[in-house]
Amino acid sequence: MERFEEKTLSSKTVYNGKIFDITDDEIILSDGKNEYKRHREIIRHPGGVVIFALKDDGNVLLVKQYRYAVKSVQTELPAGRLEKGEAPLFAAKRELREETGYVAKNWESLGYIFTTFGICDEKLYLFKATGLSFDKPDPDEGEVLDYFELPLSDVHKLIKNGTINDAKTICAIARACK
Repeated sequence: MERFEEKTLSSKTVYNGKIFDITDDEIILSDGKNEYKRHREIIRHPGGVVIFALKDDGNVLLVKQYRYAVKSVQTELPAGRLEKGEAPLFAAKRELREETGYVAKNWESLGYIFTTFGICDEKLYLFKATGLSFDKPDPDEGEVLDYFELPLSDVHKLIKNGTINDAKTICAIARACK
């Protein structure tokens, strides 16, 4: 067995949720000399999309919403979960319109990130959207958020001063502003 390789011996679903599942995986790993059995508790998540939407005037679309897990209102880029079988670009177009009311002519993939790969397989696809025009917001039922826009330079200031702490937002902005 190669060093850094972890081989799954068994996997048991210990929690089935509406958004994610959790498995308890028995694995074997090696340090190159010895093999060790361990357990990995893994959150199985369908993944999602994050949209860096840049208007022609240089403003970036952002949303504010309450995030229960951290008990605070967070500022972030429009984003959302992939529906079963949904292509990432389709999901990005859907989420941008739902959360901000904007549609985009131009879409560029910015790759993907793993959010917390030590415990979760969530993969977020990052996109840059330009050529924006306003239609109307269409949030999911029960989704409470406000969208707004800021100049990109102000968004950078919010990241630097700790107002924006959302990792997916920071990553997408870093990729978009290469």
